[in-house]
Amino acid sequence: MGTKTLTEYFILSLPWVMGVVFVVGAFLRFMIWYTVKRHEWFSREFEKRVSHFMESQQPGTTNKVSFYVLSKKILERTYYETFEVRDRMMRRQRDKVMRWSDRIWLVKQGCAWLVKDILKQLKFLKWTNDTPKLLHITRATFHHNPCFNRVFGVFPISGLNDIVSILPGLFVVAGILGTFIGIAKGLPELGLMNLQDAAGTKDVMDRFLFEISFAMKSSIFGIAFSLLLNFINTIFSPDRVFVSMVDRFETSLDLLWYRSDNNDYPSNEKLFDEHKDPQDALAEESINLEIAKAARVRDLDELVKTDELKKTKAS
Repeated sequence: MGTKTLTEYFILSLPWVMGVVFVVGAFLRFMIWYTVKRHEWFSREFEKRVSHFMESQQPGTTNKVSFYVLSKKILERTYYETFEVRDRMMRRQRDKVMRWSDRIWLVKQGCAWLVKDILKQLKFLKWTNDTPKLLHITRATFHHNPCFNRVFGVFPISGLNDIVSILPGLFVVAGILGTFIGIAKGLPELGLMNLQDAAGTKDVMDRFLFEISFAMKSSIFGIAFSLLLNFINTIFSPDRVFVSMVDRFETSLDLLWYRSDNNDYPSNEKLFDEHKDPQDALAEESINLEIAKAARVRDLDELVKTDELKKTKAS
């Protein structure tokens, strides 16, 4: 096979190769975006519950609130409540172990890893009047989450994102390269023209113009694929979703820090169990809330009785 045949094969196959690379790049961009988007959903749910909690609080009503205990309680509630309905629906499916979305995007595993890792760091924070570097903690936790930063749990998001980001420029370069190769291939044929042979000269010029027009299509395809992929990259931007995810989570932790009075770690504190049934965990929390409420009512009754007894003795 000669050089001419290889050149023709390259020029003919270049638009098809660029089309395949475009489809693969667009697919990977969507997968990267959706992987980050699925885990931003957990940050939104956490932010929603923190907001509801803060709305129910009154300044100066309760003291001795531990930041770690408060964060752990709301993180666990977010985890159990968000997966409660989904797990209930999963009981109707054949696969009792894992949903297909968990197998592809590792959503539940990533959220469990996030809760565990963030609590591991929060319990060692020293209580001060200044807000700690919760942004650095949050960003590092999300960044090192093995379920958040890999597509399908295998391919690193950062590397794939960099490759997809440079594809628009590569399309333009490949298209221009194909055009120049086509021109370089056609130019030597012009030297073979015999001006005295009008018919032969016309055939050479027609073939040269056809090859040049076909080579120009490489640039057209390259520019078109570049514009389309730039548009897709802008719409499905994982960087924008990641920034939103980190900001939401860090702002929610800031609010809990402002609400707390200390960062004490209870000696009898139970570790977070991601395998616990969500319904059982939420029912246990409801029972604990009722017990705590009854204890407060009992303490209030005893306080009222003590005051009445003091008043009776005084009179």
